[in-house]
Amino acid sequence: MKQGILLLHGFSGGPYEIEPLTEYLRQHMKCDIVTPTYCGHGEELSMRGYKAQHWLMDAEIAYRQLAKKVDEITVIGFSMGGVIALYLAKRYPVKKLVLLSAAIKYMSPVQMLEDLRQMAKEAVKGHLKNNELFQRYERKLMTVPLSSMVEFMRIVKKVEPYIGHINVPTFIIQGEKDGIVPHIAAHFLFDSIPTEEKHLFLSANGKHHICYSDDCEEWFCEVLAFLCTT
Repeated sequence: MKQGILLLHGFSGGPYEIEPLTEYLRQHMKCDIVTPTYCGHGEELSMRGYKAQHWLMDAEIAYRQLAKKVDEITVIGFSMGGVIALYLAKRYPVKKLVLLSAAIKYMSPVQMLEDLRQMAKEAVKGHLKNNELFQRYERKLMTVPLSSMVEFMRIVKKVEPYIGHINVPTFIIQGEKDGIVPHIAAHFLFDSIPTEEKHLFLSANGKHHICYSDDCEEWFCEVLAFLCTT
């Protein structure tokens, strides 16, 4: 059986968000790996005018193209990509799911406040440009239209009713210091997805971009083992 892996990035991001995991899997697995970019996303954001259906269709097209070349497909999704991965698992045959910081719920006010406090301290010291979180979000704050945020929320609302009907082996990874997706989202998914085979990895220091967490090598190994078991 020829295996394929579809990796889906997050809202207002691109394949670079999941690149560490993508490269790890390329090194350790012999299978077709695909990392599409949604309309308006990528290194040069131009999101205005694109809607939820465009991003869902981008993922569906990537799935269908991969399905022509392989026998089984695993879907890995980060943030909004995790929500879209659930959408695909409801509509298409999916062998396994890996959900990274899946944004079925969003914004952790307590952690976001802590992150803002840290950025304020570094701003006072003149070190704000060195703050990793600031670097990741500075460009997005300037270029993402509010209308795009509304479209993202439409995807979440569309997919949420599907969760209790998805019976696919699932591995959930979540950072406990994620200021965008609260870690309760991971527990919600773990409790709501009815499959008997499901795993949950909580990264004690992980923030939203979990593929860049300090302990990513640890859970990369666990995900690899999960994907390689029949």
